[in-house]
Amino acid sequence: MQIEQQLAEIQNIVEDTLTFAKKLGATGAEASMSKVEGIAVSSRMKEVENMEFTNDGGLGICVFVGQKKGSASTADMSPAALKLTVEKAIEIAKYTSEDDCAGLADKHLIAQDIPDLDLYHPQTLDTEQALKYAVEAETAGLDANPLISNSDGASYNANLGIKVYGNTQGINAGYPSSRYSLSCVLIGQDGDDMQRDYAYTISREADKLRAPSDVGVEAAEVTVSRLNARKINTSKVPVIFHRDIAAGLFGHFISAISGGSLYRKSSFLLDSKGKQIFPSWFNLHEKPHLLKGLASSPFDNEGVKTTDMDIVSDGVLQDYLLTSYSARKLNMVTNGHAGGIHNCMVDDTGHSDAELLKEMGTGLLVTELMGQGVSIVNGDYSRGAAGFWVENGIIQYPVHEITIAGNLKDMYSSIVAIGNEREVRSSLQTGSVLIGEMQVAGA
Repeated sequence: MQIEQQLAEIQNIVEDTLTFAKKLGATGAEASMSKVEGIAVSSRMKEVENMEFTNDGGLGICVFVGQKKGSASTADMSPAALKLTVEKAIEIAKYTSEDDCAGLADKHLIAQDIPDLDLYHPQTLDTEQALKYAVEAETAGLDANPLISNSDGASYNANLGIKVYGNTQGINAGYPSSRYSLSCVLIGQDGDDMQRDYAYTISREADKLRAPSDVGVEAAEVTVSRLNARKINTSKVPVIFHRDIAAGLFGHFISAISGGSLYRKSSFLLDSKGKQIFPSWFNLHEKPHLLKGLASSPFDNEGVKTTDMDIVSDGVLQDYLLTSYSARKLNMVTNGHAGGIHNCMVDDTGHSDAELLKEMGTGLLVTELMGQGVSIVNGDYSRGAAGFWVENGIIQYPVHEITIAGNLKDMYSSIVAIGNEREVRSSLQTGSVLIGEMQVAGA
C-alpha cells in the first residue's frame, strides 16, 4: 500500500473517532494514532542472537467534558471498537475533577500548513542484510585489537512509521518517518582488567549510516582506551564533558525550564526568564523544521505549530518550554513543546576537541556518567564518572571510580568553551563542554 493511502486511512480513523466523541457529548477531543513497521536484528560473537519483526499500531483518545478529562486507547480499529473506546473515555471523564487549565490548545495556535520535512526514506526491511551489517560491525571490532576479548553484541534496527494527530479545533494531519541505527558493544581485557564500551550510528536514511566496519573499529578503540584505568586524588579541577555525554548536561537545563517543573515549583530556575544563566557568548537555538532532523516535527503533540526559537541568547534565558496545560498554570501561552524539544542546538566557540584539551591544560575529560544524582529542584549535581586524566593538554591515562560534583547554576555560568565537533545523534546537539572547575572525588 502506498504511504499516501496509509496516511489517508489513518486520518479517516482519527476523524471517525473525533466524530464519535462529539456525538457522545464531548465538548472537545483529540486523537492520535501511529503505525510502525520495523525489524531488530542482533548478533553475538558473529552468530545471530535475535531477529524481530514488528507491525504495531494503536490509537489514543482524550476527551473533555467541560473541564473534566478522560482518556482511553485501543489497538482495534473497527468502528464498534472506536466507539466503545470513546465511550470509556467519556465515562472516565465523568469521574475526574474539574480543572480550569484542562482543555485543547487554543485554536489560533494550531498548525495549518504542514511542511514536508523530508523525514521518510523507506528501504526494504531485509533481516538477512541487517544481520550482515551487525556481523560485519562485530567482526571488525573483534579483529581490530588483540585486547578485545569478547563481544556483548551488535544490533541493526530499522523502523518505518506514520504518525497522525487530530483534534476538534480543526487539525487532522500526519506524516511518515523512517529511522535506522547500527550499534556494537565490545569487551576488552588486559590481565585482570576488563572494560566495556560501544559505538553506534543513526540516521533517517539507511545509506547515510556509517559503514559497519567503522562502527566496530570505533567500539574497539574506545573499549581498549579504557583498559588499566586508575584512581585519582580528590581535587578541584577543570572538567570537559565529552560531546557523547554533553547533551545530558543541557538536558537538565531543558527539564528545569519546562512548564511542568515550573508550575509545580520544582525547578532551580524558577523566575529565571530574562536572567543571565550562561556566559554572555552562549546561545541555544531550537530548529524543529530541520530537514531530515532526528527530532524534527511540524507540530507538537497537541497540534500546536512548531517554530524556530532562541531559547538562550547571549547567555540570557529567553523563554520557558510550555504545553497548553503548563502555560495556563503559569498564565502564559504554549510555544509548542508538548512531547519535548525539537532539534536544540548549542553554538560552539570554534574549538576543536584537541584545542579544548589545550585550553583546559590539566584536568579531567569525562566520557561516561553513572547514577542519577541530579536534583532539578535545587540544581545539585553529583554523579559517578569515568574518563581520562589530562596534563598540559595531552591525555595521560584512563581514570575510573570517581565522582564529579557541583551545582548546575554554577556549572552553567562557568562554562569556558564548547567544541565545534558536534554530536548530532540526539534531539539536543552540542560539542564537548569545558567547565572551569568542579569537585572531583577520588582516592
